[in-house]
Amino acid sequence: MTSAIDSPALPGDLAVVFDFGRVVFDWQPEALLARILPHRVGSADAAAHWVAQVFQSYQGDWGDFDSGHVDVPTLVRRIAQRTGLAESEVQAVVDEAPLSLLPLPGTVALLQRLKAAGRRLYFLSNMPLPFAEHLERSHHFMAWFDGGVFSSRAKVNKPAAAIFDHALDQFGLPAHQLLFIDDHGPNVEAARTLGWNAVQFVGHDELERELIERRLLSLQD
Repeated sequence: MTSAIDSPALPGDLAVVFDFGRVVFDWQPEALLARILPHRVGSADAAAHWVAQVFQSYQGDWGDFDSGHVDVPTLVRRIAQRTGLAESEVQAVVDEAPLSLLPLPGTVALLQRLKAAGRRLYFLSNMPLPFAEHLERSHHFMAWFDGGVFSSRAKVNKPAAAIFDHALDQFGLPAHQLLFIDDHGPNVEAARTLGWNAVQFVGHDELERELIERRLLSLQD
């Protein structure tokens, strides 16, 4: 593990680490299930119910999928047995989910500006392996990143400390030289506890202001 150094990084000297879901890529599980399972998702309450059942707050079966400990057939079988959904229904959701991860234009524009400004870019994302491979194949801006960690390859999910330690090893940088951006509060707090700079993503406008304040972007970039 790369050890952190207590002295702070200079303003503008941080590498920027992005979460993916709801930060770089849109993720709307309620809309996904309503589209794939319209016979089951006929209301907002039904959508919330089935999102909880299928994704389990990204713990349980789906958490094992995120961390690379189960493959797609095992996931489909486990969710079907647990929820009463047909395996064909679960398979349809799993097949469609990566296709619904569409880039968020505002964040992609910030990535482009950061890259043009010479900033080092990394990612740290809870992501099942088939989804990660789809993103790598499908989006040209994945080449803008200097490196990254997917939970399914690290075999551990955020907010566990082990994935942040693994990321330090992969990036070759100490925690204090990284700015981590994630939409999920517990992940942000975990990073801060481990000495990372971290901010919670609420939108690309707010993130732009944060990056300018930290001298990672200027108004001219």
